[in-house]
Order: sequence, then C-alpha cells, then structure tokens
Amino acid sequence: MWTKIILFGEMSSGLMKQEACTPKNTIPTVKHRGGSIMLWGCFAAGGTGARHKRDGIMKMENSVDILKQHLKTSVRKLKLGRKWVFQMDNDPKHTFKVVAKWLKDNKVKVLEWPSQSPDLKPIEPLWAELKKRVRARRPSTLTQLHQLCQEEWAKIHPTYCGKRLTQVKQFKGNATKY
Repeated sequence: MWTKIILFGEMSSGLMKQEACTPKNTIPTVKHRGGSIMLWGCFAAGGTGARHKRDGIMKMENSVDILKQHLKTSVRKLKLGRKWVFQMDNDPKHTFKVVAKWLKDNKVKVLEWPSQSPDLKPIEPLWAELKKRVRARRPSTLTQLHQLCQEEWAKIHPTYCGKRLTQVKQFKGNATKY
C-alpha cells in the first residue's frame, strides 16, 4: 500500500543561472509542504512491518519487487505464522496479472474486497498518523524527511495498529470512526 507525504522541494540559491540546476549545486529541501517521497508499508495487529521508500514512478514490476523483498520478512517480524491474509489497496498497479501471479505462485492468500470501500483500508489512518508525527518534527530536506519517516514508523505502537483492525471487525465492514 502506497502513500505520498506531500512536501515541496526548493533549489539552493546564490548560483549563476547556468550552474543553478546542476546536481552538485542543488540540495533537496523542504519548505512549506515541498517535495515528496513514496512509501510502501504494511502492518498487522501486532505492529508495523516493513516500510520501503520508492524512488521514481511506481510501476507494476516494482510492486512485485517490493513484495519479494518485504512481504515475507514482515510476516516473520510480526510473527504471523502460516495463517494470515494479505490485503492490498486495489490500486491498479497492485492488481496487474504479474502481481496476482506472484501472489498465487507464493501461496499468498489475498483478501478480496471492493476497491471503493474506504472503511476496509485500515492502513490509511496509519499513514495519516505517520504524516502527523513527521510534520510535527518539521523536516527540512528530503533526506531528513525519509529518516524521520523511518524513525516514526518504528515508533508506532502495536496497540495503535490493532485498534484500527478491531474497528473494521467490530463494525462488520460498515462505516467506522477514522
């Protein structure tokens, strides 16, 4: 499941016009909501799993690479054993045949649910919490933004993760309070 933390970048100043945009003279900074990073993350009632930063445009092939790299590692970290179900956000790049094939080949049971059901996207409040925590620390560069995302993701307590999943179960798929 992907999200973007929206912030705007700014180029360093004080350089001659023709030199200003060369990579050696630019520093990705954050000012008044600038720049962005793209993250993939997962969680279960027991806490947060892997969090992966993706550079560039996300393509369907990237989804498979990320799943290969992080899904089973997260399952082990979260001590889910053999009986777990994977839920994706039904973004088209996550539902392409190549992704479905990888999931099937790796015997990953996927929760089927309607793509337009916001109450069955339990990761959205988690992303909102991460954004709130990171914004409060006021990152000034994209590098610092990524570092703070790592730190704050690791600090999200398992009870916070479990609370959202409990709400979805309690309200039986109907509207929840988030």
